[in-house]
Amino acid sequence: MCELFGVNSARPVITNDLLQEFFTHCEDHPQGWGIAHLDHGVSLEKEPKKAIKSEYLAERLNSTIRARNLLAHIRLATIGNTEYNNCHPFVAYDVTGRAWAQNHNGTLFSAPAVEPYFYRQTGTTDSERMLLYLVDRVNLATEAAGRELTAEERAVFMEEQLALLTPHNKVNLLLYDGEQLYVHTNYKGSLHVCQDGCVAWFSTLPLSHGDWEPLPLCRLLVYKDGKRIYEGKPHGNEYIDNPEDLKFLENFAML
Repeated sequence: MCELFGVNSARPVITNDLLQEFFTHCEDHPQGWGIAHLDHGVSLEKEPKKAIKSEYLAERLNSTIRARNLLAHIRLATIGNTEYNNCHPFVAYDVTGRAWAQNHNGTLFSAPAVEPYFYRQTGTTDSERMLLYLVDRVNLATEAAGRELTAEERAVFMEEQLALLTPHNKVNLLLYDGEQLYVHTNYKGSLHVCQDGCVAWFSTLPLSHGDWEPLPLCRLLVYKDGKRIYEGKPHGNEYIDNPEDLKFLENFAML
């Protein structure tokens, strides 16, 4: 299972210390690393290699990385080979030109509506397919409204989509739309938050700095300027490990 990291803040903060600690978890997640800088459009840096083996990443972490909005990821491959196009974060643009950047931790075991996006993606992960699906649905809603969706409408819409996607699927998600951060987990103990004034830090596992607590399960949370501005209703689709799904992943890994 991959690990996620993110920050959403009202002011620029130095992320190096927490990023350094986060990337040490790569021993168990060796199939790639990535960072998305989100304050001025989207800038991606990623490689399909273990983070501690990356000379480029070591150099980046030795210089100050200051951000209000940033996503980072280390990959333990379940679906998709070890290659650049399968490294998170992923980015897609909607019909209004809005960039959506996504980190995903989990697996879509049963999502027929997402599968056709295999023919549109650049890599082979279910995570990229899910982002393309979500942005496509945003496009349809935008066209139906005849205008760009408001921030509140996007939050409600994303809540509805996650309720549809989560039955029998593990969906831990950090998704940024250029204005607000959508956060979701339906797998117990696999996404945490540290609220430090006007800064919200997110990590799959608690990090050493700050007071971390598990995020509420099975509901969409939306953050802006380091504050939680929206909390959706619980959808009840908690993912619990089961032997059939574990066997599916074992078989897939042998392909």
